[in-house]
Parts: sequence; structure tokens; C-alpha cells
Amino acid sequence: MAPHSTAIYQLDVSLFRDGCGRGWGTLSGVVEKLDYLQWLGITHLWLLPTYRNGGRDGGYDVIDHCAIDPRIGDFDSFDLLIREATRRGIRVIVELVMQHTSDQHPWFLQARSGDARMAARYIWADSPPEQGPDPMFPPIEASVWSWDADAARFYQHRFYRHEPDLELANAEVREEMGRIIAFWLDKGVAGFRVDAVPYMVERAALADPRDEGRWLLELMRGQAAAHHDAPILIGEADVEAGEYGQYLDHGRRLSHLLDFHLNNHLFLAFALEDASQITSTLAEYNADAPARSRLAWLRNNDELDLEQLSPEERACVMARFAPEPGMRVYERGIRRRLAPMFDHDVDALAMAHAVLLSLGQVPVLRYGDEIGLGDDLRLPERDAVRVPMQWAPGPRAGFSDGPAPPWRAALSSHDRGLASDAVNVQAQRDDPDSLLGRVRELLQARRSLPWLEQDAEALPGLPRSILGLRFRSGDSALLTLVNVGRTPHRLHLAEATDARPVVLRGADVEEQTVVLAGYGYAWLLVDSGGS
Repeated sequence: MAPHSTAIYQLDVSLFRDGCGRGWGTLSGVVEKLDYLQWLGITHLWLLPTYRNGGRDGGYDVIDHCAIDPRIGDFDSFDLLIREATRRGIRVIVELVMQHTSDQHPWFLQARSGDARMAARYIWADSPPEQGPDPMFPPIEASVWSWDADAARFYQHRFYRHEPDLELANAEVREEMGRIIAFWLDKGVAGFRVDAVPYMVERAALADPRDEGRWLLELMRGQAAAHHDAPILIGEADVEAGEYGQYLDHGRRLSHLLDFHLNNHLFLAFALEDASQITSTLAEYNADAPARSRLAWLRNNDELDLEQLSPEERACVMARFAPEPGMRVYERGIRRRLAPMFDHDVDALAMAHAVLLSLGQVPVLRYGDEIGLGDDLRLPERDAVRVPMQWAPGPRAGFSDGPAPPWRAALSSHDRGLASDAVNVQAQRDDPDSLLGRVRELLQARRSLPWLEQDAEALPGLPRSILGLRFRSGDSALLTLVNVGRTPHRLHLAEATDARPVVLRGADVEEQTVVLAGYGYAWLLVDSGGS
């Protein structure tokens, strides 16, 4: 995936568009909106779990890895989505959830009933060890161990108690993983976002300690490569920047990593209005984790997890973006969408997208962020950020046209100005100054900027709030300039002489001077000889 010509769009099918009138988002509803995604500039569609599931964790509590959740469709509609997306030049990425299953999965039901072979696919203990990992969801889960009365043993769950962990040290589990990978690649997907990678390799190390279990990723790569020439394997691994190369191994393991380290520091930069938090972070990556292998995003399907910041830095981000206790979750994160975090300020939201798309990394957009979709803090935990897409004005926001009420209500008029009458695709699509218009402008522009494939150089001597990057190619360069703060700045840049603007928002260029308003940004092509 070339960074300059790639844009990944992450969506939850159940919340995107109801194509059948039953109140649930469906695969056929996604097909309806493929023209919109193509118009926006999307090249890859990342579907959150579409498996048959227990309905208790956004689809991650998998009951059958090779069956479609009947609420969103069937294999006919999935096959149609693959065909129609491919026809528009859009590739589809699905989830690979092999760190755990639902407690309603047939394997676990058989394990609880005394089937020793199936029991060996999970992690059990007669009593929980005194030392062990902390739970992921405090205080919702106080321990990673729960008692099962039928099995008369404790089972491990790094996530929720209804999601027992799989034993990746078990060869049968690894064989099942290969079967599942083959099934979906043969269905026409381009690859996978692999859930909870560090926990998977941790267990694999018990079977073979080589490379601390990361050999599992080489096995996964081989399983995928047997069914696809260039399978995409995107790892969810919230680890330090210095560890990225161990998960990638020059493409012999994962092809890409979600860049949690950068994501934490993006929001620290936004909170402090200090772009050096971004440039210093970009300087931390080793050559074994090049920009093209790192996926950058603003918000995702979960809480904004800030574990990679110091306690003082985390407190700063919380104070700026989650000042009320109800906006926080799990003692480490923020359960808000992007638009309310920035007080629905279109200039600030466009700035954040300009930063995302200026980095030379592969960008991921969360569905609805391009229009400023809000959140619903009345919903529990991470569900606050999981609200229906808003396509048009009205009480159902164009999410559903059928007689059945939507399974999750659209944001209503009291939701901080984010109801569908104010925020929807229809209202913004033909307005170039809307948030949607500005995001599309950036996405379309970067497709003609192969300079973004080169290494980013930080421009020296800029004011604290200015992110300035240079991407050289031959005798020319691309300059990306973004003001992450509210104070205007006048910049003297000798290399901006005869600059050719690609994108200007809240910006002006004259000779060697670039003026950036608060939250303004500029992409400029310049001659680089001798600069």
C-alpha cells in the first residue's frame, strides 16, 4: 500500500447503512455507499467484525469465524460487496480475531463439557496465579481469570469474561488460524487487521521461545501467502516504537502496524498546541519500521488509549479533551469521537485531518469523522463512539428507511449540535468549505503527490505550533505545513520562492513568506536544489 495513494476507511457494517429496512446496518447498505467512498478517495475498506458473534463486544466475541453475522447479511451480499468494491478500485480488509473467542463458540462449549481436545485450545488453571497480567477493562473486569462451574476450573480472558483466550501454543489452534485465513482470502479479501497481536505471540512463545514467539507472525504470513500474492496483514500491537521492527521483520511477518505510539503523541501535540511532539516522535522510528509500514489515524472504534504517555502528559490530554469524568474510561482512555473532542470546530477538525494526511504514513479514517459525527455519552463504555452514520437530515439520519426502528438511535437534537440536521453527508457534499469538502480535498490532492513516499524531514526553526515536513524527490520537494494552534504565524522560508501551492486553507504564500492562520495548513511544491 503506497502511502500517497492509499486511504483506508474503517467502518462498522451494523452502524453504516441499513440496506434492508430492518434497522441494522447491512452489507448491502455498504454496497449502496461504495460510490460515496470512491468519490471521497477511499482505496481500502476495513470492515470491523462481520463474523457470527454473541453481540456483546462489537463483533469481537466470535462464535463462528467462517459465518456472516445474519443481522448484517449473508455470503451472497458479502460476495456482492467484494465484486462491487473491486470494480471501483477498492480493496476489502477484514478482522482476524484469533486471540480469543466468545464463550458461546462451539469449541468453548465443548471444552466446558469435558472435551479434553477442545479444552486444550484454551487457557485454564486450577487457581489463578498470584502474578499475572492486569485486566484490560478496569473496573469492569477485576481479573483476567474467571471461574467456570461446568469445567470446575478458571479460564483466562485478557479482555471480557465472555471472551476466553485461545491457546496459541496449541498446534490445532494455529492450524485453525490458517484455515480461517485461507477461507477469507479465497473469498476475495485483500487481507486482515490482526487483533491483539502481542497477546498472541506471548502464548506462542510457550510452544517455541524463538524470537519471543514472533515466529507465529511468520507462520501467519506463510498461511496467507499461500492464498494471495501480497496479503495485507495489519497488526494491532500497542508497543513502543523501538519494537515495531520485530513485528514487521522487513515484511516477513506483518506488512503493517497500527501506530499507537504516534497516535498518543498526536493528541498530546493537539492538547499542547506543540508540533514538536509530532516531529520528535517521527524521529524515534528505526529503519526497520519505515513510514510506509505504519498506519496513522485520529480516532478508532475503541477508546483513545493514552498508555504510551507519561501520567503528566496523559493528564494534560484528558484535561483538554475529556474534562468530565464521564468522558473517560478504563483509567487510561477517552470515550469520545473526534468532533466533540474539538468542540465541533470545523477549522480544528480539518487541521487534524491535514496533520494525519501530511505525515507520509498510510492513513486510516474512521467512518463519520469526515463529516464531524458526534458521540453518545449515554451509552456504556466504548459504545459511546459507536453511533450510526448520518447520511441525511431527519430522525433516522438516512441510516435506515424501513419501518423497523434502528437498533441504535441516531444522535438527537440535544446532542451538542451534532444531530443529523446539522451534520450529514447530504448537507456537506456540495460545499467545498464543509469538513467533508476539506477532507476530500486533502485525500484527492495527496494521490498526485508521490513525494510522500520519501522520508520526512522536519523543517528547522519553526514556531512551536507549526508542523513543517519536507519530502524530497529528485530536484523538487513537497512541504507540508500545518498550524496545530490557534495563533497565526508568518513564516520565512527561503525554499518557498516560486512555490506551487497544492492545498491552501487558512494560508497565503508570497515569495519566501507563508502566512498560516490558526489551524491553517498549506501543501507546497518547491525546488529543492541546494536547500
